[in-house]
Amino acid sequence: MPVWKTLLPWAPAWLVAVCIFAAILAAGLVLQGVVTRFMAARPAAWRPFLRHAWMRTRHLGRFMLLLFAAGLAVQALALSGEGLDTARKIFLCLFIVQTGWIAMVVANLAMDRYAQNLNLQASDNLLARKAATQMRIFRHAANVVLTALTTAFALMSFDAVRQFGVSLFASAGIAGIVAGLAARPMLENLIAGVQLALTQPLRLQDAVVINNEWGWVEEINSTYIVVRLWDWRRQIVPLSYLFQNPFFNWTRSSSSIIGTVLVYADYTLPMEPVRARATEIVKASPLWDGQVVNVQVSDAREQAMEVRVLASASDSSRAWDLRCEIREKLIAFIRDAFPESLPRVRREDFRLAEQSSEARQRSH
Repeated sequence: MPVWKTLLPWAPAWLVAVCIFAAILAAGLVLQGVVTRFMAARPAAWRPFLRHAWMRTRHLGRFMLLLFAAGLAVQALALSGEGLDTARKIFLCLFIVQTGWIAMVVANLAMDRYAQNLNLQASDNLLARKAATQMRIFRHAANVVLTALTTAFALMSFDAVRQFGVSLFASAGIAGIVAGLAARPMLENLIAGVQLALTQPLRLQDAVVINNEWGWVEEINSTYIVVRLWDWRRQIVPLSYLFQNPFFNWTRSSSSIIGTVLVYADYTLPMEPVRARATEIVKASPLWDGQVVNVQVSDAREQAMEVRVLASASDSSRAWDLRCEIREKLIAFIRDAFPESLPRVRREDFRLAEQSSEARQRSH
């Protein structure tokens, strides 16, 4: 016999249930208010993550308190054994779902807080981009794992569902094969995401060339990445593609990058003035990082020679702007100082050449 039946034999079951529900709910809300005021009274530097997590999960905690109070209140109702068992399982299932929800919120808060301390705008942001990439992928992976575990434990609260799942996957394995084949692309990308977080062939804000398209890694999700191309288009690339096909990463080991400028001129162009002017242009530019500047004739073609200028910058965007600046100013310098050395096409009149050859022979 329940304790309340001995103490209050005259009270109806529904009244006792309401009283139990109200008492537990009131006590829980008072306790939550005390904890909230205690944290608010602490200095701002006291346990900032704990304070933030408590404030973000207050409402979810109230819902858990509501479930707990309702679950105890149901015990006081005059329900049959089967009805009471069903009610317990329902409340247990909801409690598991709520616990998983809170765990997911706290895990996301922890990873977001870590990522907020990373300075991705710094000139040398290699370590920051590395950590941000890991947090982005681990966050998606943690959400998937917590969701799967919460769903599994919630379904195991009901015998009928648990037995249905066991019998379904044990009967000839057809459902398992079909599900495995259907989920294969998703699983491949999820595993590739974990591999990407560990090996990191690319990171956030890396300058990459994928499928002959040049751009920056803008997003890294659990199954794909988003590359922002130079013309503002977005290229969506599955993670599994990155481990099955080669691609270029211009900022793999450092955010600094060396830009190349190619200028074509006639063979009559003197190199020393051009080398001095190109070096002057690079050193005077605020886009140069002060590391690499080099001017060389990198090729000799049938009608022109190829002048190559190398200049380094702190990141890919600044390197692009620096290349354009060098190209514009160097072409203007050659045009104004040595206009006769601009690329030209030489033609030779074979008829005149034959006549001059015959005249030379007659003279001999």
